[in-house]
Amino acid sequence: MKYDFTTVLDRMGNDAIAVEFPTSPRGFQPEGTKDGYSIIPMWVADMNFMTAPSIVEAIQKRAAHASFGYFSPREEYYDAIISWQKRRYHVDITREVIGYENGVLGALSSALAAFTEPGEKVFLHGPSYIGFLHTLESMNRPTSVSDLVLDDQGILRMDFDDIEKHFEEDQIRFAIFCSPHNPAGRVWERWEIEKFVELCLKHNVIIFSDEIWCDLVLNGYQHIPTHSVSEEAKKITITAYAPTKTFSLAGLVGSYHVIFNEELRDKVRKVSSATHYNGMNVLSQHALIGAYSKEGEEWLDELRQVLTENVDYACDYISRYEGIEFVKPQGTYMLYLDCTKFLEARGTDIEKMLKYGWERGVIWQDGRPFGKENSIRINLGLPLWQIKEAIARLEKKD
Repeated sequence: MKYDFTTVLDRMGNDAIAVEFPTSPRGFQPEGTKDGYSIIPMWVADMNFMTAPSIVEAIQKRAAHASFGYFSPREEYYDAIISWQKRRYHVDITREVIGYENGVLGALSSALAAFTEPGEKVFLHGPSYIGFLHTLESMNRPTSVSDLVLDDQGILRMDFDDIEKHFEEDQIRFAIFCSPHNPAGRVWERWEIEKFVELCLKHNVIIFSDEIWCDLVLNGYQHIPTHSVSEEAKKITITAYAPTKTFSLAGLVGSYHVIFNEELRDKVRKVSSATHYNGMNVLSQHALIGAYSKEGEEWLDELRQVLTENVDYACDYISRYEGIEFVKPQGTYMLYLDCTKFLEARGTDIEKMLKYGWERGVIWQDGRPFGKENSIRINLGLPLWQIKEAIARLEKKD
């Protein structure tokens, strides 16, 4: 490969919660790791790879100009987004439908404030991304959750009858649609998106489509933007994107929305601008331009190959353990495990299983806040040798 996906930087002391938070006073390892074990970060969803060189070069070039005053987004910023959406997803967008966001959850907060009222239920699929749940709770929007279900081929699907039941019984006006789905890793097929959109149109439901994971689909799958399935879909969809997940840029902040419907767009922007919080960072702008370059795209294509191999390896290995149930991800680099039967067979519980990993420096994530008991969420966005090391530690009897 042209790019380096094996070297791990020493992130300790360099502003990385992935390695610093677990053992901090506010972290989730009260007893820490055992002596002799380094931390392998397999919890929070950022990757343990160096980012694309084109991003570093773009930031360094701008930082060399020692002035960081007020600015307006440059044309190259919008051109990069327009070109990326065309090249990757065959979608034609224009500058006016693009709006900056200080994060996908920030965009969700603005949309919720614009189109729902406190106490009003909001629809989403289960298991659910913890960020959605926290945002809804903080804004006093109760949840209306339709769980994904396994079909006879072992694929997680939306239960459309159940979705419509929720729409009707809970008088839903606003739905959160995660595409690809986090934490399940589903990459939706076109017919699935079309059917979901049809239900939303039938019941006058606005769709907030979180597509932050869209660039990280695994080999053999293709992301389809929700708003692209029909002209009618464009009228009811607010789509949120970001290079932050794709290129490990969360610390720089910087997302954007695509909203074709002028009325929806104006309402979202009115709310998001009212607090004056929603301002772009000049280095974030240049990071996106570097990310969405031809070189950034080349780096991404190699990354997707690495992630596909990581997921294949981890899933093949974990499948040997009877009682651990999971659905192999089609996108993202997260793996969601149901350990219920595994724990029952051994007479233990999820707390002890989590602690077993943490003590050995395998910092996996408690999956219960995402909606399923006895679950663990694992980040596979790290070099394959680290995944193998984590497995070796978990198997070691010490």
